Amino acid sequence: MAAPDSNSKLLFSLDSYHVTAELGFILPDPLEELPPYYQPWMDIALRVPELVDSHELRFHINEMPLLSSQFLQKHRELRLAHLALSVMTMGYAWQEGENDTVKMLPHNLAVPYWEVSQRLGLPPILTHADAVLANWKKKDPQGPFDMENLELLFSLPGGDSVRGFFMVTLLVELAAVPGLRNIPVVINGVRCGDTEAVATALDAVCQSLQDMTDALKLMQAYVEPSVFYGIMRIYLSGWKDNPCMPKGLVYEGVRAEPMEFSGGSAAQSSLLHCFDELLGVKHEAKSGAFLTRMRNYMPPAHRQLIQDISSRPSLKSFVQQQASERLHQAFQHCVTKLLALRSYHINVVSRFITVPAARARQLRHQRQELEAEVISRAPAALEERGTGGSGIMTFLKTVRDQTKDALLPEMSKETIPHS
Repeated sequence: MAAPDSNSKLLFSLDSYHVTAELGFILPDPLEELPPYYQPWMDIALRVPELVDSHELRFHINEMPLLSSQFLQKHRELRLAHLALSVMTMGYAWQEGENDTVKMLPHNLAVPYWEVSQRLGLPPILTHADAVLANWKKKDPQGPFDMENLELLFSLPGGDSVRGFFMVTLLVELAAVPGLRNIPVVINGVRCGDTEAVATALDAVCQSLQDMTDALKLMQAYVEPSVFYGIMRIYLSGWKDNPCMPKGLVYEGVRAEPMEFSGGSAAQSSLLHCFDELLGVKHEAKSGAFLTRMRNYMPPAHRQLIQDISSRPSLKSFVQQQASERLHQAFQHCVTKLLALRSYHINVVSRFITVPAARARQLRHQRQELEAEVISRAPAALEERGTGGSGIMTFLKTVRDQTKDALLPEMSKETIPHS
């Protein structure tokens, strides 16, 4: 047998990060059933939208038996359990909207939720890793991975727009996969000084960033802005930096003091963190601190991948040291596509949050026929914030503007996208 290549240990690969060549960060083939012992959880979690609507969810959860998490053995079992417990928790906290929030999560939900969260290295709140990465199934197992063939495992109040929001986000994750696969090629190419390999891999990253933007455009077709803003958004909100729950939430049987956790946020997706680290995008001060904190809401292996990409020799420095026009162009195109994606995301947030927020303020000011408009029921406290707790437009524009700084100096201003 041939001796192993002495360089093989130095090569960077995705093998140890819970990332697959086909699906990237998406959990492959999520389970749909837990062991029978956990049926009481599944029975309630699958009915969260209707039980919230009838104001009965808190009652059903309060009556639920306290189950041990010890019979959950495999990773996919733990992920399904975390998803089910997360959906129940969001429904429980926000069943009555912003005006009748709870101070305590009952021990029969809080204790197993905490245990499962500790085992997975995730916080006890609904995260992107739950609602998007582990919350899907194909209607036809042999069929395509597209909007027509995808279904949610669990939903939240908001009807078809909930499915649209999570499934489109899932397709954005899928669009990134070829780019993710090429990150090790870039890193190893830099180490070997192979400019052609690096440039070709950056072309693939560039195409993925374009495909992610194109996937995000599906939001317009599948999510109704007034439903997202007026109904869905509160169920994605957390109890950190949220005026509705200023002290956080007590997890009964876990800790006597309230704990604070951020709600779901696009910043909890590992994708842009990986591409930022690869391309040398630096986020300063407040926005950087928020992005770094959001890494605590990712599966530990994904968090580790971002960290390990950041510790590799600088791609940008490598590009600047090479006399390769092809390599320079490939790098510039990547940063430009990342800028365009962030600019489009600002556009989406404006359509789904800023515009409905203005409409809601107008309606509240007029105080007439309030019930006629869904968005009038939206929580006033969230008007200027993302569900993760950030001041949303300021944050997104700062992050977008800091992406520009990654461009190489000779990039002409005319080619920079702007919103």
